Amino acid sequence: MLLRGGRAGLGGAPSDVLVRDGQIAAIGPAGSLDPDGADVVVLSDATVLPGLVDGHVHVEQLAHHSRRIDVSGSATASAVIDRLHGHVPAVGGFLVGHGFVDALWDLPPHKSMLDDRLPGVPVAVISLDLHTVWASSAALERWGLDHETGLLLEGEAMDAMARLQRSVPPTEVDRWVAEVVTRMAARGVTALIDFEYADNLTAWQQRAIPPLRVHAAVWPEWLEDAIADRATTGDLLPGTGARVHVGPFKIIADGSLNTRTAWCFAPYAGGTGPALHGLPLTDPAALTGLMGKAWAAGLTPAVHAIGDRANAMVLDAFEEVGCAGRVEHAQLVAPEDFARFARPGLIASVQPQHAVADRDVADRHWAGRTDRAFAYRALHDAGATLAFGSDAPVSTPDPWHAIADAVSRTDDDRLPWHPEQALPLDVAIVAACGGRAAFATGDLADLTVVAGDLSDPDTVRDTEVLLTLVGGKHTP
Repeated sequence: MLLRGGRAGLGGAPSDVLVRDGQIAAIGPAGSLDPDGADVVVLSDATVLPGLVDGHVHVEQLAHHSRRIDVSGSATASAVIDRLHGHVPAVGGFLVGHGFVDALWDLPPHKSMLDDRLPGVPVAVISLDLHTVWASSAALERWGLDHETGLLLEGEAMDAMARLQRSVPPTEVDRWVAEVVTRMAARGVTALIDFEYADNLTAWQQRAIPPLRVHAAVWPEWLEDAIADRATTGDLLPGTGARVHVGPFKIIADGSLNTRTAWCFAPYAGGTGPALHGLPLTDPAALTGLMGKAWAAGLTPAVHAIGDRANAMVLDAFEEVGCAGRVEHAQLVAPEDFARFARPGLIASVQPQHAVADRDVADRHWAGRTDRAFAYRALHDAGATLAFGSDAPVSTPDPWHAIADAVSRTDDDRLPWHPEQALPLDVAIVAACGGRAAFATGDLADLTVVAGDLSDPDTVRDTEVLLTLVGGKHTP
């Protein structure tokens, strides 16, 4: 295939890009390359970018998401239940909702609220951030759980979501997965990192070959299996059409802002109880032990850290182990720690849509600290390598929304939130391309072709994707 006349990279000159055998064979001025039998795609006002990468997705959760009842934006627990009324239990006999944010509610959710208004119905409502499941007594009974409030947090929530997912036949889930990754490819995504809480290496080997590249994360529960199989980060998995790779090794260091379990130096505003500062979900010794074991086996750590105390602990661990890797989220960073993100081989994997979605929660619970929350400009200026993701289904997996939110710091008619942390458009696009600013001869032909020159921040959210190439092949 010969892409003729499009801009080669952001702000690049009109060029020809020849793709052959899955690689970029040649790049030259527009009209200069001989197609030599290759199909010619004439581009006029278009830009050819390195392929976009979603650096953080929960693919199976995303696949289930559209089959669940959307309760996002509900201002109270009662409003959530209003949204659930009129629906009948579907998957596995459960009534499943998704998207509540109780961090802004005056009255916390409780199983009795669901029991009173939906008596006898197995109800499970998943929070927007995937860190909480609000369950009815009937649902808890189905799971064999005796829980005082029905508000399952962190590990309990992950187990509950895994149970819900297992209630759907795997062949059906795989069909849903194929649909969502195809939609992502249509928006220019050529690769993703799947952080689903599951045996991802096995799951992806059993699925149809995906239309984009997948890097399947390994969780601690499956670490020994991965080591026994000598699976190392970057390896191709057999039988996946050279599309699925072994991904990073995922560790959870703390919780989330919305659940008020992100581990922080200062207490949460208005908080009470033993978890006033949030929760460390992995202690420092265990963290360095896991990271060191994985790194020695060839698996690159990717550590979830949201609170500033968690980020400091994770940065300490990277320094102690001496490895490359990723910090997932990095939402609140202590002033002295920004420069530590510039460590060679370290990636700050951030999700710009969270900054605009969580601004009200941050203003309430991180009051006085929001100048260093979702501080992407400060990270960039400190020398950190930024890589964007969506954390879908927490946010939409459309990469252009992430880019727009990083640049504008708002996604509604309100003024930008902490505009001093906005990124320049070109920096945001590079972060959305997995940190690649350009492509060169010999690179894999993973390319995203878009209309226009991508110079207007006000229109980037609605960017038209003309073509997505993965290994030189046009994705559906």
